Amino acid sequence: MNTPPSPSGAEHTDGSSVRLGALVPLTRPGWVEAGRHLLAGLDLAVREVNDAGGIDDRPLELVVRDTAADPERAAAAVDELAHLGVAAVVGEYHSVVARAAAARADALGVPFLCSSAVLDTLTEEPTEWVARLAPAQSYGWRIYADFLLRAGRRRIAVATQPSVYWASGTRVLRDHLAPRGGTVLELDATPTPEALCDALVDHGATALLLLVGHPEPAVPIVRAVRGDRRLADILIGAPAGQPEFAEWAAALGEDGAGIPFLRYLPERLGPLGERVGKELRERLGEAPSFVAFEGWDTVAVVAAVLRSHGTDRAAIAEAWPCVAVEGTRRPIQFFRAPGISVWQWAWTPIQVVDRDPAEPDRFRILHAG
Repeated sequence: MNTPPSPSGAEHTDGSSVRLGALVPLTRPGWVEAGRHLLAGLDLAVREVNDAGGIDDRPLELVVRDTAADPERAAAAVDELAHLGVAAVVGEYHSVVARAAAARADALGVPFLCSSAVLDTLTEEPTEWVARLAPAQSYGWRIYADFLLRAGRRRIAVATQPSVYWASGTRVLRDHLAPRGGTVLELDATPTPEALCDALVDHGATALLLLVGHPEPAVPIVRAVRGDRRLADILIGAPAGQPEFAEWAAALGEDGAGIPFLRYLPERLGPLGERVGKELRERLGEAPSFVAFEGWDTVAVVAAVLRSHGTDRAAIAEAWPCVAVEGTRRPIQFFRAPGISVWQWAWTPIQVVDRDPAEPDRFRILHAG
């Protein structure tokens, strides 16, 4: 498994450092841009921990492994990191990959703080070893469904691909919309975009949600729908957050604006969030996504646990319900949320936003949960 050098400083081989494993998608087919933002947040926070004296005068060392959106690769990385003696594992963006990592961490008795993945069932059974910062899919996507209803969109088509994540999202939308007068029609995203447009017209859909990968097939679908005069009034949505990143705007330009998605940020950041956001912008050379803030908050939580409970893995896992950390977006504590098998931050701020058609580099807040 190819691994980039630790971005947080030189590798320590004499046991002097406290090692923290990090799972990040850094190569295709992983969402590389999301991985870059996540790693920027993780690395910035590690550097700040070390600038403040580390963990009991020992440096915190980030040991990065590229998952490339591959569940088997992620599980193998957890095995390797456990063998290297990491105190805990953090990170991962892709939900299906995070689920594989969580299952392996649970089996090995390695604490895992998941930064970004939202799939409700990260583990099949309740576990003490895994905690999560991102909101559960059932929570965030219900907020998105409420936005659709408020916007008067009740005939919802979803262009979807085979995946536990997309299937789970479709189920959340259908269960929430059906009792409120909404319908959800599943359309296979594999035929041509033109065939998809014909199906949208035939079914009288008022919204199309992209439950598909990026850039393929999301980008060709958006172009086809935008170019079809019959669909001039349809709302295109992307609850999974594809339009968050600059890569989306670069690929689609004006066609990529006006597509609402979920973003996990408050309406206004406090002083800590503003400071961290400025640092992240300098590192990334662009506005940080919410994923970068998730990375910073992840390390802030783990560092606080390491300082208060030590580096023993069992002690770290026992500390999840004791966490009380000032995060970049609001104070962080973990709870047992109904139907969620891991320790959950309940809840991070959630917005439905889009890129302003008049200024695609600017985001508009359309709804808040």
